[in-house]
Amino acid sequence: MTPSACTPAPMACGLSKSERIVSRSLVDKMFGGGSSRSMSAYPLRLVYMKMEQRDGAQAQILVSVPKKHFKHAVDRNRVKRQVREAYRHNKHVLLDVMKDREGEAVALAFIWQARVMITTGEVAEKMNVLLNRVAEKIKRDGQDNGQD
Repeated sequence: MTPSACTPAPMACGLSKSERIVSRSLVDKMFGGGSSRSMSAYPLRLVYMKMEQRDGAQAQILVSVPKKHFKHAVDRNRVKRQVREAYRHNKHVLLDVMKDREGEAVALAFIWQARVMITTGEVAEKMNVLLNRVAEKIKRDGQDNGQD
C-alpha cells in the first residue's frame, strides 16, 4: 500500500499510543463478555467491540500472534509489524464511518491464525476486507438505531 491511501492530514497515517489497547480490563471485556463480535479473513481474525470514546481515539487496536504458531520472537514481531502497518494504511476506511459518531469508539483485536508467513500485500488486502466489513456493520447499526 502506498501512503496516498491514507487521509490527507499529516499525522493521519501514524499509530499513536492512544490508538493501542493497553487496558487489561478492556481486553478482558472483549474476550470474556458477550458484547464483542468477531469475523475472519484468513489469515486474520478480528474481534471488535463498541465502547465509549476515551483518550481521544475512536479506534483502538491490539495485535496478537500466538506463540503456538511462531516459536521465534523475531517471526512473531515481523507478523505483528505487518498487521500494524496494514492497519495504519487502511484505518481511514473505519475512521470515516466513526467520525460521525460522537462519543463512540471501537476496540479492535487482530489475531493471527496462519502457521506460515504471508506477504505484506496479502495482509494489507485482508486488513482492508476486514475494516470494510466492520465499517459496514457499524454504519448499518447506526442506521438501525436512527443515527444516520
